[in-house]
Amino acid sequence: MNIITTSIEGVFIIEPRVFKDSRGFFMETYNQKRYMEAGINRKFVQDNLSFSVRDTVRGLHYQIKHPQAKLIQVITGEIFDVAVDIRPGSSTFGQWIGVHLSDQNMRQLFISEGFAHGFCVLSETAHLSYKCSDFYVPDDESGIIWSDPGIGIDWPVEDPIISEKDKEYPNLSDLTGEQLPAI
Repeated sequence: MNIITTSIEGVFIIEPRVFKDSRGFFMETYNQKRYMEAGINRKFVQDNLSFSVRDTVRGLHYQIKHPQAKLIQVITGEIFDVAVDIRPGSSTFGQWIGVHLSDQNMRQLFISEGFAHGFCVLSETAHLSYKCSDFYVPDDESGIIWSDPGIGIDWPVEDPIISEKDKEYPNLSDLTGEQLPAI
């Protein structure tokens, strides 16, 4: 397993070992001991599976009182996955990281608590699986508008498909401290 640090502390690209032969491949998608040895020492309590079509943008989502670390991997297709640092007091507050994840590169993205998360689908369809370090609490969910000009994410999609809920989120600069993750 290869861990690649990014320009924002708390976000890592993970390249699991993949064993390929004429039959296909095998890989461990998660091994608590190996991830802990690599410095990712979260207890994951929930697994999610998401399916979306090309040009879908989901996010930017987070929870306030129950922040979640996430370990994301694409099962089929390709996405552009984004993490935005919204940790109060962080030296990289408001900065973002974007990573291409696909069934071809088999990379994973680990995002610590205190980040807003979103992605867009680049392939015809995509299935992604992600582990969360806390449970989903519907009343605690919040978000930032995907197109926030203060963040300036360079989404690789021209005409995104966005849910009504995601269209209504505010800009990061409009949020107060109690509307940000409690970390």
